[in-house]
Amino acid sequence: MITYEYPLSERIRTLLRLEDLFDRVLHFSLADGSYEHHTALLSLFEILEVAGRADLKVDLVQELERQRQILYAFRDNPQISEEALSGALREIEQASAALLAIAGKVGQYLRESEWLMAIRSRSAIPGGVCEFDLPSYHYWLHREPAERRQDLQGWMSPMLPIRDALGIVLRLLRASGRPEQLVARRGAFQMMMAGRNALMVRVRVPRSDVAVPEISANKYAFNIRFMEPDIAARPHQVDNDVDFELTFCNL
Repeated sequence: MITYEYPLSERIRTLLRLEDLFDRVLHFSLADGSYEHHTALLSLFEILEVAGRADLKVDLVQELERQRQILYAFRDNPQISEEALSGALREIEQASAALLAIAGKVGQYLRESEWLMAIRSRSAIPGGVCEFDLPSYHYWLHREPAERRQDLQGWMSPMLPIRDALGIVLRLLRASGRPEQLVARRGAFQMMMAGRNALMVRVRVPRSDVAVPEISANKYAFNIRFMEPDIAARPHQVDNDVDFELTFCNL
């Protein structure tokens, strides 16, 4: 199955983007090649851009506290594992404490590095980080992989509390919904929201189906058009029925 996630709020859209960027940095920083480490650094700059919102840290702290209060209400419930509940509460409390320990604006220490900001500035120009543009960066890319990796980890580590916190929030969000098995007749599906609240929808389609969902939603209606991806021609809506799984997620 292929899972497609569609955020219904700007806050969740930001968290999903950051999750993808953190995964990308961690993936490429573990490699040995200079091209992989270059990609990791550029992704780190993207995190800096997205996480630069002044209210991101506050939003995460508030959401974690709200989830802590919800979980705390389940204490002494015989149907809930006390060990699992205590573990979840401890994880949330540790993530909140780490967030609150971040001083100032997220990633400010990166902005204070003239060397990194010069690379960031040149990377916005197509081909702008060639060796003749940034010889010191060219030198860094030719250092030993372990040394580059250590630098990347040092630049990333102070922002890991953001990754850990958003990981908890998105995990709880994804686990909040109940999947429904549905059918899009001739590739189209519409559902009236009828007061249904959701922060994100998840659509799962079998890998064998050549159909990509195009999703649109507002507080009144939810729509999916399944398109046949054709890189050689203009995409068009499939003309067959598509079985899919739909989950509305809310915190």
